[in-house]
Amino acid sequence: MSALVRLKTWLARLADPSPGGKTKRGWSLLILAVLLGGGGYYAWQRFGSGSLPEGFASGNGRIEAVEIDVSTKTAGRIKEILVDEGAFVEAGQVLARMDTQVLEAQRRQAEAQLQRATISVDTAKSLVVQREAEKRAAAAVVAQREAQLSSSAKKLARSEQLAKTNVISQQVLDNDRATAEGDKAAIAAAQAQVAASEAAINSAKALVVDAEAAVDAARAAIESITADINDSVLKSPRDGRVQYRVAQPGEVLSAGGRVLNLVDLGDVFMTFFLPTAQAGRVMMGSEARIVLDAAPQYLIPAKVTFVADVAQFTPKTVETNEERQKLMFRIKAHISPELLRKYIKLVKTGVPGVAYVQLDPQAKWPGRLQGPLVQ
Repeated sequence: MSALVRLKTWLARLADPSPGGKTKRGWSLLILAVLLGGGGYYAWQRFGSGSLPEGFASGNGRIEAVEIDVSTKTAGRIKEILVDEGAFVEAGQVLARMDTQVLEAQRRQAEAQLQRATISVDTAKSLVVQREAEKRAAAAVVAQREAQLSSSAKKLARSEQLAKTNVISQQVLDNDRATAEGDKAAIAAAQAQVAASEAAINSAKALVVDAEAAVDAARAAIESITADINDSVLKSPRDGRVQYRVAQPGEVLSAGGRVLNLVDLGDVFMTFFLPTAQAGRVMMGSEARIVLDAAPQYLIPAKVTFVADVAQFTPKTVETNEERQKLMFRIKAHISPELLRKYIKLVKTGVPGVAYVQLDPQAKWPGRLQGPLVQ
């Protein structure tokens, strides 16, 4: 006999109007009351009545995750978006591409400037070599003029001795003096030419430095433009899920314009609120358990990683102890990254549930929250 048939037979006996049926109905009602009471007590023990033993607290919340905006680095037009909303993406995966025609043209221009600057360096170095050769020539002229001056000075000295005895005429003496003075002037001119050559060399070396700086600037420009071109390929910074598209292909965005919004599935937590008396006992790293409405049979282990230092739902004035007890503080319970990586494709944000936190490290978890935990 099936359970349904037995239940129908039992209910029929309860409805029997005979004296024997009334007696049976009385006993059956008593048994039914006991069963209902026992079942209710079991359900209260299993699922709880909303109260927790001393050393524990709970709060309602939703599963949240860190949101990441995938944005453009430079202004430009979106060429293509390669993922749809709700898609799971991995770190390094290409999500979208920007149009880079302008950047590529700028890079070609910078490469041409690099070639021009490289040629300028060679030209400036050649000029330095030329100026150094001119200096050596000027130095040779100085040496030549000094030799001439030495000869003319000796000749003048002999002429002066001979002129005293009237061996030579005054005209010859004057000519020798003029020659010596001319040789001195020639030396000064040659030395001035050497100084001019040194200045020309320094100027040429400055041109070399300037040309080399232009080469470095052109290379830096190429590297900068290349980096912008590489950044025009938008990649996922982490494993996560595309929450929504902010822009569409063909749209022109400014620098920093958002293209996609991701949720980081490696940084998932539940935010809930506790009153002052309980929040004050929550320690960083306290053990927590999360029960989701969508899967109440699973206990998800977590750790408290944040306790707000500013209360929420604050009354306008807080003057009495009773009013202070109304303050609510925001708490975050993070799920471990290792556990998230194991079930990363099943993780969803926005799912409501309840977070239970251990206020007293020595307190034992009640039976319904002991486990087994999701591992």
